Amino acid sequence: MSESIVEILGLRKVYAGKNPVTAVDGIDLHVPSGLIYGLLGPNGAGKTTTISIATTRAIPTAGSVKIAGIDVVAHPALARCVIGVVPQYNTLDRSCTAFENIYFHCRYFGMAKQVAAQRTAQLLEQFRLSDRAAAYPQALSGGLAQRLQIARAIAHHPKVLFLDEPSAGLDPQSRIAMWDAVQALRGEGITVVLTTHYMEEADAICDRVAIIDHGKILIEDSPAALKASVGGDIIYDLRMRGVRDSGLLEKELATIEGVTRVEVIEGGLRVLARVQDGLLAKVVTTANEYGLRDVTTIEPSLETVFIRLTGRDLRE
Repeated sequence: MSESIVEILGLRKVYAGKNPVTAVDGIDLHVPSGLIYGLLGPNGAGKTTTISIATTRAIPTAGSVKIAGIDVVAHPALARCVIGVVPQYNTLDRSCTAFENIYFHCRYFGMAKQVAAQRTAQLLEQFRLSDRAAAYPQALSGGLAQRLQIARAIAHHPKVLFLDEPSAGLDPQSRIAMWDAVQALRGEGITVVLTTHYMEEADAICDRVAIIDHGKILIEDSPAALKASVGGDIIYDLRMRGVRDSGLLEKELATIEGVTRVEVIEGGLRVLARVQDGLLAKVVTTANEYGLRDVTTIEPSLETVFIRLTGRDLRE
């Protein structure tokens, strides 16, 4: 695995007050260079606070964050030279055109006028915004504005790009276009760290993910490995007409070849299994004798992993 470009050790953030709130509670994280890395979890899990500290917008209560070897608390100005940031909300300058938003960012980071203009034109082309160069942010759709924010954030050639909830509020087509733009950054050697509570988003574009809740990392691995940890290739959710003899049904289902685990869920049972011909028919036939009302077939997902870890659905 590549050398870590983001190193977070013992990170804590406590917001003081009459009732202190611990937003981040002892996070250790190492992000290898060149990856797209996702911090996943519900709203309020500590994702945005972690990103805020890593991007010098918040001071930790304890612990340290280094980006490309630079301590973000001890040397925030140096750290900002190697990071790009797209926050959760639109921060484009509404008084500047799309071209000017990128151009002045380049100038801020010390580029000469001609170099800044060339870099701006190149980014507008890369993010398919050339025809909107003279448009103001308020005239751009949510998807175009988000692509412009990403273009601006990487204009100074950062080593790490932080995206906080990058697809929030985007329609499906704009979300896919944004994913494509982020994945294309691999070719530029940019490491991407993104936060999201959309599990399918992380599954689609991330090389590795960490699931966070209540300020702690619950688990960290590749999406494929996390889904495999569920214990089955397919999941059958059985909704029953009652709970009579559910213990007996649970035992009978567990004896079916291919079934790896049976769990009690609200209103029925969940069967995790390896894919085999005729397996569903066997499960349904067995469950019918105990009052099967409905069966839903799903594939393991990162959301499945999250719910297994926390025992509850994602919070909105």
